[in-house]
Amino acid sequence: MRYVLRRLGFFVLTLWVALTLNFLLPRLMPGNPALAMMSKFHGELSPKALNALEVLFGVNTHESLLGQYFSYLHQILTGNFGISLDEYPASVTSVIGSAIWWTVGLVGVTTVLAFILGTGLGIVSAWRRGGKLDSIVPPVFVITSAIPYFWMAMVLVLIFALTLHWFPSQGGYYVTTDTPGFNLTFFQDVLNHAFLPAVALLITTIGTWILTMRNTMITTLAEDYVRMARAKGLPGWRIMLDYAARNAILPNLTGFAMSLGFVVSGAILIEYVFNYPGIGYMLLQAVSGEDYPLMQALFLLITVAVLFAILVADILTALLDPRTRAAR
Repeated sequence: MRYVLRRLGFFVLTLWVALTLNFLLPRLMPGNPALAMMSKFHGELSPKALNALEVLFGVNTHESLLGQYFSYLHQILTGNFGISLDEYPASVTSVIGSAIWWTVGLVGVTTVLAFILGTGLGIVSAWRRGGKLDSIVPPVFVITSAIPYFWMAMVLVLIFALTLHWFPSQGGYYVTTDTPGFNLTFFQDVLNHAFLPAVALLITTIGTWILTMRNTMITTLAEDYVRMARAKGLPGWRIMLDYAARNAILPNLTGFAMSLGFVVSGAILIEYVFNYPGIGYMLLQAVSGEDYPLMQALFLLITVAVLFAILVADILTALLDPRTRAAR
């Protein structure tokens, strides 16, 4: 319990620092960013929108910096991130909400699938070291893990979308007169559009989990407690899973947690190549369009997601490894 409380304290402190930096950075910018954004739209924004931008960036207000800070924290807690400039007059919250589920569905599911498959292959490859599987899997995935995301995505588009016409090359679904909804036709359409991005992401990420798990597993198999389990005559599958894999997987949990945290940011290059309507593509549009409110909210969302994922990984590590709880 004390270990969990310490990790919670670290999480709260780091989150407060991230919130504070997110508050200070726009206010340290030279000039008036609100007027700069106003000039971008040639005066078409309403005075209300200009006032919202000035409040967001902390310029031309009569509040003290401390008062602005507490107002900012109140806005964060209530989910008020301002108005998106590119999607004016839509709020930043609604813009993010329309894209985040696309990214979670694509990048999140693919990340979990890559971790499960990669960890499983790494365990079996290390357990049968020197066998056929071990002689094929590591060399192949050393190559695939070095391939850039965007290059693999473009190859898949060229072969399966432009040449064979098996899958669509861009978008999240076909834009038709029918309103997207929860029905079988729309679900199949979404899966059809997500297949190539998911395969590109899976091919380029699964190798990392296979290689790291295999190497850690080989080191763990040489430990004394594994030798003792063999001497006691325990079944091979139990030694592999309960003794070797359970301890070998612990170092990978933190990396997996960070990968889950960065799911919120999306696979930016993958989403850009496939024009996929996720958070990564939205972040690129926000940067190119100088949509500061949206960028600020996305950076904060990514930070919070990574911190929360690391917290969950620390708690899981403590549950799986009693030595972590007893460490001083």
